[in-house]
Amino acid sequence: MAITWLPLRDDGLFPPVSQAFDDGLLAAGGDLSSSRLLNAYRQGIFPWFNKNDPILWWSPDPRLVLWTDQIKLSKSLKKTIRTTLMTVTFDQAFDQVITACSLPRQEGIDPENSTWIHPDMIRAYNELHQQGHAHSVECWLDGQLVGGLYGIAIGQTFFGESMFSTVTDSSKLALVALCQQLQRWEYPLIDCQIYSEHLASLGAEEISRSHFIELLDKFCRRNPLISTDLWQLDPDLPTIP
Repeated sequence: MAITWLPLRDDGLFPPVSQAFDDGLLAAGGDLSSSRLLNAYRQGIFPWFNKNDPILWWSPDPRLVLWTDQIKLSKSLKKTIRTTLMTVTFDQAFDQVITACSLPRQEGIDPENSTWIHPDMIRAYNELHQQGHAHSVECWLDGQLVGGLYGIAIGQTFFGESMFSTVTDSSKLALVALCQQLQRWEYPLIDCQIYSEHLASLGAEEISRSHFIELLDKFCRRNPLISTDLWQLDPDLPTIP
């Protein structure tokens, strides 16, 4: 089976996700316009490719998801929440967060070839942020950004993209805050894309791609309870300092 190549112009069309290869690769080519990206997410598709390679579009099966009311708090994370001096915000430093997510996780790695979050992706998601579709969660300590995550909100679904941490539990704290706030806004689901032990330890679970698409068909059509320009944390969330 040959891979489907998308036209450069944004016609918004993707092949059915059932045509994806076993590893989840669905198509190549196209562009990173906001309309194409939003259309992709609504269909359970996301871009993931290295710098200087063609744009690759993926829809893996199974899919890792996190229900916002089922996040797990370990004893150590509960202790961090009780004692931390870190604070959490929404949409205060989107560009800083996505840039931090793009940095190599280990010293000595060539940054040109170590991440899929390269300048083209950063520009595309910054544009989505400016349009009110992409959002960041920041974790701060002594005025310094020490952790966070970013993703896309469509309807009442949040599509997580990446997270980073330079202080123990900072990205976990950001995720807890996000889940609690999304529950209040009646967002039931966070897409975590592919399996990782880190996210599984926090309560994420794998579901079939077909079930995931059914959920998107329902949740992405719902109107959110919050305006896209009002993404802020409620001050009385139970576990946020």
